Amino acid sequence: MIDFVYETDFKIVELYKYTDWLKSLIISEDKIPGNLCFVLTTDDQVLEINKKYLGHTDFTDVITFDYTKGSEIHGDILISMDRIKENAKKYKVKPEDELRRVMAHGVLHLVGYTDKTKAEKKVMREKENEKLKMFHVEQ
Repeated sequence: MIDFVYETDFKIVELYKYTDWLKSLIISEDKIPGNLCFVLTTDDQVLEINKKYLGHTDFTDVITFDYTKGSEIHGDILISMDRIKENAKKYKVKPEDELRRVMAHGVLHLVGYTDKTKAEKKVMREKENEKLKMFHVEQ
């Protein structure tokens, strides 16, 4: 099951398209969709979680908590809608497009991708682009 929690005024339109896409994204990586919760929140909330659980003191667009069991993907993905809006302006994309990129990024972490090194970041970006193309494909 994929759930969405809204802690800002932003709401996803046509939610079924997102849930179908996220399930397809997971399946395309030979994994099984389990329980995922996307929390769309603020910079302040993400920063508080970042400090409390990860010891980081900077803003970020996404934090992923992985509860995966074998091939079954489970996790909580916290997304700062403040960062999404800022980055959308910065990169000249729609907020919805930036949101999907960050959602894909969080799920890619859950299926096993990391982005600590330059090479890993390159692979992650390629995977994000690949998965973003799947959004507009009829599921």
